[in-house]
Amino acid sequence: MGNDYVVPAIVAVTLVTLGIGFYGLRLGRTTSDFLVASRVISPTWNAAAIGGEYLSAASFLGVAGLVLKYGVDVLWYPVGFAAGYLALLLFVAAPLRRSGAFTLPDFCELRLGSRRLRILATAFVIFIGWLYLVPQLQGAGLTLSTLAGSPYPVGALLVAAVVTANVALGGMRAITFVQAFQYWLKLTALAVPVIFLALQWQADGRPAVTPPDGPTFRTATTVVVEHRATLTLPNGDIQEVRPGDELSFAAGDPVPQVSGVAIDAGDWLLPSAAGDDDRGLFATYSLILATFLGTMGLPHVLVRFYTNPDGAAARRTTLVVLALVGVFYLLPTLYGVLGRIYTPQLLISGQTDAVVVLLPGAVLGGGLVGRLLAALVAAGAFAAFLSTSSGLLTSVAGVISTDVLGRGSVRNFRLATVIAGAVPAVLALRLSGLDVSQVVGLAFAVAASSFCPLLVLGIWWRGLTDLGAAAGVLVGGGAAIGAVLVTVLGPPLSGWPATLIAQPAAWTVPLAFTVMIAVSMATRRRAPVDVAATMLRLHTPESLRL
Repeated sequence: MGNDYVVPAIVAVTLVTLGIGFYGLRLGRTTSDFLVASRVISPTWNAAAIGGEYLSAASFLGVAGLVLKYGVDVLWYPVGFAAGYLALLLFVAAPLRRSGAFTLPDFCELRLGSRRLRILATAFVIFIGWLYLVPQLQGAGLTLSTLAGSPYPVGALLVAAVVTANVALGGMRAITFVQAFQYWLKLTALAVPVIFLALQWQADGRPAVTPPDGPTFRTATTVVVEHRATLTLPNGDIQEVRPGDELSFAAGDPVPQVSGVAIDAGDWLLPSAAGDDDRGLFATYSLILATFLGTMGLPHVLVRFYTNPDGAAARRTTLVVLALVGVFYLLPTLYGVLGRIYTPQLLISGQTDAVVVLLPGAVLGGGLVGRLLAALVAAGAFAAFLSTSSGLLTSVAGVISTDVLGRGSVRNFRLATVIAGAVPAVLALRLSGLDVSQVVGLAFAVAASSFCPLLVLGIWWRGLTDLGAAAGVLVGGGAAIGAVLVTVLGPPLSGWPATLIAQPAAWTVPLAFTVMIAVSMATRRRAPVDVAATMLRLHTPESLRL
């Protein structure tokens, strides 16, 4: 791309991240420091850190790319991502902190007294963590290759190496400071450029986002296709394009219709009616369910509430997070909208996830301001990959160190961090063509179908048994994992099967709850004998000092 400021900006973010991590090395001395920061993080710091780790590649790049590609129909992604913290606040935050657990498997054993359930929970934590880590590394490779021209593996391996080093050296205490800093960097990296972009749009005469005759190329454009697609040209001809094909368009040429992309103004502005049998409505409700309930099942989010001093602090943290996340999600949507005007070529090339990092240069040109803002966005994108990957790696390393390698010593935690970082790095190199937000959405579906029912029923229903919990997690979570594997590795599907597999939460979440309740009622004699004391502990405010 010829932007000399991108690499220095990314290097600066990386060095600051490592510097804060090395500072945290002075504070991280005990196992409690590494796993839960010794439970001394204030609500304000913790909320910023949660915002830093939660706003991932899917938030920074993927939401804007989806809005560019599909229109208003995908606004449920940011709505669901933000609203998930409301469910977390109402049902889980304070009781989970009062449990005194270090990890999700710890909570399972504490509540239900089953070592086998703990092992099952460990397996799901690792799977969800790795599934969520892959798109973060993929996004890093995409950003660095798009802006700096480096090979795709460089960005993915750089983030994997930096995050692994940071987590291994400082644990949760160091990562808290890193993620809090990176939230504010990400917010700045989107907020400052969007002001200049909006002013330029105003200066250009406010071109329509959805012109009646369809989008056109504002300048002469050459598109290099990255993914196979079918184009419908303005004269009605059908053209198949493959990766590597080059297409040239003159200024003012209409943008061809791309298979699977909303080009028409009506399709882009209105919710989808995919199919005549309500498949679009089903997919929308399924997405809402996955994002709204999946947040409370994400291990790297839940482990943050173990770092609060008490349940009241956990609730205050969640309220602040709702505000921080809600403000952030206003910005990627604007990038997707402006991308319809200034970067329509991304619809053809298939690189819609790159709209955030390419838009400043496309709108403002190759001048100093455009290049500096592009570098700022690149720095924010890299911060997104680093902060989310740090939280995921910490949660996965925590359960590997305590449940796979031994009893959770500092040495075991560091070894677990290396293992937890190596596997997704290898997967990211082999699965470079996945849609970032789609993979993250599937991770939410798995979390909503496994840990969400387990936590809600475990905290609020004394009749839950270990066999009921295990059956629900295996059936609901297993069905969601099956949908993930079919989506990533299976053949293309059509009709209702495609909808059910692509958005599985609408049937896997009720399935998990139903199985969990039914099996628990059938095995009610296996309810823990100390369930009354455990429930009292979960729901009694600390101020009563019982």
